[in-house]
Amino acid sequence: MPVLSPAERDAFLAEREIVMRIAVVRSDGSPLVTPIWFLHEDDAIYFTPREQSEWFACLRRDSRAALCIDEQPLPYRKVIIEGEAELVYDIGHDDEWRDLYRRIAKRYVDEDAAEGYVQNTIDQPRGLYRILLSRARVKTWRMPLAGEPAQGIWHQRYYRPGSKYSHEEQ
Repeated sequence: MPVLSPAERDAFLAEREIVMRIAVVRSDGSPLVTPIWFLHEDDAIYFTPREQSEWFACLRRDSRAALCIDEQPLPYRKVIIEGEAELVYDIGHDDEWRDLYRRIAKRYVDEDAAEGYVQNTIDQPRGLYRILLSRARVKTWRMPLAGEPAQGIWHQRYYRPGSKYSHEEQ
C-alpha cells in the first residue's frame, strides 16, 4: 500500500472540510469516538473540545488519543495518529487563542460564517489541545495513483502465505 510522502501528508491535512475523528478512553475503559474540526499547523494537529464535552473529560483523565483523518473519494488518503494530547490552553483562556479557533472554523465554512460561528459560540468555553506529530505514531496510506502497480497493495500481513500477492514462497 503506498504511503503519503511528508509533503503529500501535509497537503492533505491542509485541505478544507475534512473532518477528523478523535478516539479517547472513557473512565470505564471503553472507547469514545467523536468527529470534530481540526487544524494542522507547526507539525501539530490542533483541536478544541467544549468545556462540557464528554471527550474533554476523558482527555483530562487520560491524555492518550488516536486521530483518524481520511477521505471517501479516491485515492482514499488516510492519516492515523496515535499520541499524547497536550492541553495548550485550558478553559478561561479562550481569548489567548481565538485567532487559531477562527482559522479552524474557516477550514469548514466561509469566512463570514466562520466569524458568525465564533461569535455565536463565544460563551461556550473551550480548551485547546494539540498532538505533536514528531512525538506521535503517524501512519499514512492511499490507493495507488495512475502508473503505480495496483496489485498486492495491502500490507503483507493481510495475505495468506502462498496466496497470489504474498511475498512468501508456497
